[in-house]
Amino acid sequence: MQDYKEFLSEVLIPPDVLQARIKELGAQISQDFAGSPILLICILRGGVMFLTDLIRSISTPVAIDFMAVSSYGAGRRESSGEVRITLDLNTSLTGRHVILVEDIIDSGRTLYSVMELLHTRKPKSICVCTLLDKSERREVDVPLRYVGFSIPNKFVFGYGLDLDEYYRNLPFIGVVDLERYHPDSGAEYAS
Repeated sequence: MQDYKEFLSEVLIPPDVLQARIKELGAQISQDFAGSPILLICILRGGVMFLTDLIRSISTPVAIDFMAVSSYGAGRRESSGEVRITLDLNTSLTGRHVILVEDIIDSGRTLYSVMELLHTRKPKSICVCTLLDKSERREVDVPLRYVGFSIPNKFVFGYGLDLDEYYRNLPFIGVVDLERYHPDSGAEYAS
C-alpha cells in the first residue's frame, strides 16, 4: 500500500477551507428550513464524513438515514450508468422535507436515478446537498440546491472519497497523479 504522499499531485481543498464551507452550508440549510424537521439521506459510503460534519452545523431538527447505491463495478473509475440499490432506506419519506447528501456529483446519472426513485415515495420536498460538483462531466441535468465546491475534472480522493477503498480518512480533498499511483492487484474502486 502506497503512502498517499507518493501520488498526491495537489491538495485541492485544504481542511480549514472544507470545514468553513460546510459550516456555511449548514447555516444556509438551517435558514431555509427554520423550524421544520428535515431528513438527511446520506449516500454511502463517500458521503459519511461530509454528513457528520454537516449535521453539526444545522440548527433545525434533523433525522438521518442511509442509502447505498452502486454504479461502479470492480476496478472501474467511471460510472457504468447501471444503478443498483444495495442498501435501501428504513424511513418513510411521505410528507417529509428530504435532503440527499452526496460527496460528489459528476455525470449525474446515479443521482438522477436515485431522485426518480425517491420522488415515488412522496416526500414533501426533496433537494440535493453535495460537497463537490464536477459539472464538466455532467451528462444528466440534476438540480443541486446546495453545493460546497465546484471542482475541475480531476481525479480526487480524501475526506470520504476513496481510492480503491482507501484514503477516505484524509482531512482534505486531494488530486491523484494517476501516473504515480500503483493500486494493489485485485483492489476495487467505489465512491
